[in-house]
Amino acid sequence: GGVAGGAAVAMALSLGEGGGSRLRRQLESGGFAAGEYVKQLSQQSDGDRDLQEHRQRIQALSEETAQSLKRNVYQNYRQFIETAREISYLESEMYQLSHILTEQKGIMEAVTQALLLQADRDDPALGARRAAADPFLPLSAKEATASEEGRQRTLTTLLEKVEGCRDLLPESPGKYLVYNGDLVEYDADHMAQIQRVHAFLMNDCLLVATALPNRRGAYRYDALYPLDGLAVVNVKDNPPMKDMFKLLMFPESRIFQAENAKIKKEWLEVLEETKRNRALSEKRRLEQEALPRPAPTPPESTNPFEEDEDEEEEEPSTEEEVVDLSLEWIQELPEDLDVCIAQRDFEGAVDLLDKLNEYLADKPVSQPVKELRAKVDERVRQLTDVLVFELSPDRSLRGGPRATRRAVSQLIRLGQSTKACELFLKNRAAAVQTAIRQLRIEGATLLYIHKLCHVFFTSLLETAREFETDFAGNNGCYSAFVVWARSSMRMFVDAFSKQVFDSKESLSTAAECVKVAKEHCKQLSEIGLDLTFIIHALLVKDIKGALQSYKDIIIEATKHRNSEEMWRRMNLMTPEALGKLREEMRSCGVGNFDQYTGDDCWVNLSYTVVAFTKQTMAFLEEALKLYFPELHMVLLESLVEIILVAVQHVDYSLRCEQDPEKKAFIRQNASFLYETVLPVVEKRFEEGVGKPAKQLQDLRNASRLMRVNPESTTSVV
Repeated sequence: GGVAGGAAVAMALSLGEGGGSRLRRQLESGGFAAGEYVKQLSQQSDGDRDLQEHRQRIQALSEETAQSLKRNVYQNYRQFIETAREISYLESEMYQLSHILTEQKGIMEAVTQALLLQADRDDPALGARRAAADPFLPLSAKEATASEEGRQRTLTTLLEKVEGCRDLLPESPGKYLVYNGDLVEYDADHMAQIQRVHAFLMNDCLLVATALPNRRGAYRYDALYPLDGLAVVNVKDNPPMKDMFKLLMFPESRIFQAENAKIKKEWLEVLEETKRNRALSEKRRLEQEALPRPAPTPPESTNPFEEDEDEEEEEPSTEEEVVDLSLEWIQELPEDLDVCIAQRDFEGAVDLLDKLNEYLADKPVSQPVKELRAKVDERVRQLTDVLVFELSPDRSLRGGPRATRRAVSQLIRLGQSTKACELFLKNRAAAVQTAIRQLRIEGATLLYIHKLCHVFFTSLLETAREFETDFAGNNGCYSAFVVWARSSMRMFVDAFSKQVFDSKESLSTAAECVKVAKEHCKQLSEIGLDLTFIIHALLVKDIKGALQSYKDIIIEATKHRNSEEMWRRMNLMTPEALGKLREEMRSCGVGNFDQYTGDDCWVNLSYTVVAFTKQTMAFLEEALKLYFPELHMVLLESLVEIILVAVQHVDYSLRCEQDPEKKAFIRQNASFLYETVLPVVEKRFEEGVGKPAKQLQDLRNASRLMRVNPESTTSVV
């Protein structure tokens, strides 16, 4: 054991910080031999005590080294996390930089091509010489038409091999095949191979098809991506993962691997070139459509009244053609929206949409405007999906209600107030539920209830204030908030009742807990929200059960004492005990208790009657803390049942007792009950409830002391 322990300590110390002690240097030395060291130590030690002390020193060094090692690991772990975060930021910035450079390259090539075309128009001879010198210049119109027809035939032939794409790709005169080839798709998270695919790049879209296993050269349709919403990103080689590139189609991305580096380069270049050509052709088409067209000449008519009608009809048609969509910011609007969504610049995206809506507010709805609207609406759906995801309960719930303000405000600006309200309230419900679940259940119930009420009602108050801020101009959403508050209160009451009532706490503890909940509930009145009636309605069943349960306990205890009643005076033995009883009776509202005390430490009352008085008044005090109007009859009936048990016992004993002295003592106890205890109960009930109780008055007035039938041994009250 000593040899193994020494070797372990030496190994641990080799990783720890250097020390100045001789023992540490000896254990850290390169030629340290644990066996020789233990043998030498055993020979030099005087006894077991020296070995124990040496072992403690080695153990202390081991623990110190372990702590140092833990600190180093933790520090390195933090540095690793910070480095990973910086790498993530750098990757995002590099992607943005690559996107900007690609756009700049496209702009420069477009400008160069435009200048060359303009030079050819100005000097046809120069254009002919350039064409002869450079065979890769654009073909003549006839050759271009023939080439396009050939590419369309090729596209038709290839697409016949792809199952399920006929309906998705209707034949159009402008669609043709640009490039195609086999690729291997990899999982973006785990970089595991998924499947082999064949990609068809057309002048306006990219078709991805999967290879059929049993048919050579046949494919099945997998996905179709318009080039307008497609971004291409080069993936750096990281052997064995190489020759890969990524396609970004919000909100998803896919990674493909080419056969070699040359084919990968061709894919990257042809994708960028096709996207650029698509953007240029779309821009030219919009410019052509935006140009005003001459109105057709109407046929001559001999009707003199048609002249004014024709003028009125010509005006809107002329205005319809005047919508200028060639502005640079309108042309770049779809891509700018994609960038804003990708960079989570939600405010910028909504600002662009507001700018477009303001610009098109007084413009007629022409075909180019409809097409632009269709593209923008697709981005609006994407933006809405992102904002909805931001508000989903699956996202982090930290930060409180204010963390949702950004997404909620943008959804409201997009005209999605109802959806924003629903998602906001769902998010806050999940946050409140999570906060309640994370509460640690303490041993003391009252302490847990204090924490529960603080967490719940503070969250409810913060949510209400944030709701009032976000939806200030949407009065129709406030009813949804009231419904949400009611459901949240039900969740709170479930947790409250499970801890207070299901665990069979005492009535005094339950009363204190309900009092705490009511006080916290009153805080909501600061914002004009009163949920007291809701908490009453949800707690009434549990409180009724608690009152009835405690009533049964008192009745059983009273009956048990009655069964052992000997009708003897109480002897408290010491003046201190008598003084304590006087104070207890005074706190119960019995002010004339001194007239029932005798010489020394005697009390001219039965122990059963005194105990009943204290227990009944304690029940009344705790029940009044729980009181609200729905509990009136339950509390009153419980009091009457408890009092009847004592009154019937006294009445029965008075009928059955034959001893004159005991009979007089029983009468004295009965007088105390009817003339002292019952009026105190009646008065305290009226003070706590606010109105007198007729049942208690009737019970007091029905005193049977003066109407006793000596021959009867039963009592009916």
